[in-house]
Amino acid sequence: MSQQLSYFPTFFSVAQKRVAVFGNGDEAFAKVRLLLNTKAHIAVYADAPEPAFETFLRTNGLDIIREVFAAHQVEGAVLVFAATGNAAADRAIVGAARERKIPANAVDQPDHCDFLTPALVNRAPVAVAIGTEGAGPVLAQMIRAQIDQLLSPSLGIVASLAASYRDAVERLVPRGVARRVFWRRFFSGPVADHVALGDFASARREASRLLNGADRVPGHVWLVGAGPGAEDLLTLRAQRVMMEADAIVYDALVPQAIVDMGRRDAERLSVGKRKGCHTKSQDEINQLLVKLAGEGKRVVRLKSGDPLIFGRAGEEMAALREAGISYEIVPGITSAFAAAADFELPLTLRGVASSLVFTTGHDLAGDVLPDWARLAVSGATIAVYMGRSVAASVAERLMHAGLPQETTVAVVENASRAERRLLHGILRDLPDLETRTELDGPVMVIIGDAVAGANFGRSEPLAAGRRQGTEARDTGADRAEQIWN
Repeated sequence: MSQQLSYFPTFFSVAQKRVAVFGNGDEAFAKVRLLLNTKAHIAVYADAPEPAFETFLRTNGLDIIREVFAAHQVEGAVLVFAATGNAAADRAIVGAARERKIPANAVDQPDHCDFLTPALVNRAPVAVAIGTEGAGPVLAQMIRAQIDQLLSPSLGIVASLAASYRDAVERLVPRGVARRVFWRRFFSGPVADHVALGDFASARREASRLLNGADRVPGHVWLVGAGPGAEDLLTLRAQRVMMEADAIVYDALVPQAIVDMGRRDAERLSVGKRKGCHTKSQDEINQLLVKLAGEGKRVVRLKSGDPLIFGRAGEEMAALREAGISYEIVPGITSAFAAAADFELPLTLRGVASSLVFTTGHDLAGDVLPDWARLAVSGATIAVYMGRSVAASVAERLMHAGLPQETTVAVVENASRAERRLLHGILRDLPDLETRTELDGPVMVIIGDAVAGANFGRSEPLAAGRRQGTEARDTGADRAEQIWN
């Protein structure tokens, strides 16, 4: 479906300008209530207003023009609302307005609307307008209610206070990073807190303190976990800091859709590292982070999964500490958890597996068997990252360590994403993974007795042949029954 809008969202200037509303009942009532959020001069044409509507108009000091519709009545208006409840009469009003090139709105007749009225969250001078192009007015109201709860009631007062500092900020705070940081702190720090408490004197003192130190903005780096790939698995904190970033430094495995969730005008720098294709060495990445933060920039270092699991964050933290640059870790969902969720498999299982090992396939490719490999024999679940190209070595070494060849194996390509692919089998099938050349995304392999509790209904056999695949499924099912019983 197209992502293009039929209506361009905009705000009309209506302060002290004439807006005409035609109608006697609920439709006109609703439009007038909406317009009272503005400084418009509201002209209400109602030849026979319903009692509740008339009381409302008089209570709010609005004049009622008791005339039946005539085309000349729209003259001088900047906007016209046709809200009579009579479709033909509303179309006639819209026609008169259009003849005079005045934007008009006919209630519940989208084809006769030059503009639509949104659901409105009012924190004047801040306003949030929600529109659905008429497709779902109830949906717009539901969204409005959610946003209304998110925004502080004092937000508009903070915005008005900010306006009084605008000229001083223009004179004293350099454009770019320093100015963005100043306003970010203004709206989300002590200034806003004092306004919320009604302590405006303290709010002004805090604002002045911010202004005096605004030209001394240190750089900062966030090491952010982008999660396994699905956009909606990005944490709220990660999304927040991406909107604060002046620069986003990202790896190749981070989907472009997640990179695009950062601030629109942030600098984007790819330092992608895939097997056999490194655009920058780790030392170069460390130097880049130090350089960007040294320029006073707020930097997001965006890594696939969690930055502390095979993300080489330790080297980057050491470089930042040595350079005296502040940083923060923003955890992400690691691929092992996403893969387990895709397979509906328990990584730990009472009486079966009480420990979990994270490793890369390359740890099992050397001459020396890692100590943790022996944990697998005692029932630990093994989550192998980047294991496709060394699958045969992994299987051979684990079986040599004593892990039964019938141990259940789950394989997930592109965990959490719409294009994910699930395969299942047993340990002796794992070498077949190296022949699956169609798997070109990141692959996670999970091995262990607990894996037998997975849901294999949506996966395909790992074994290459139909006979092997059936055998793997049957053996896996038998083993699962033994474990669960």
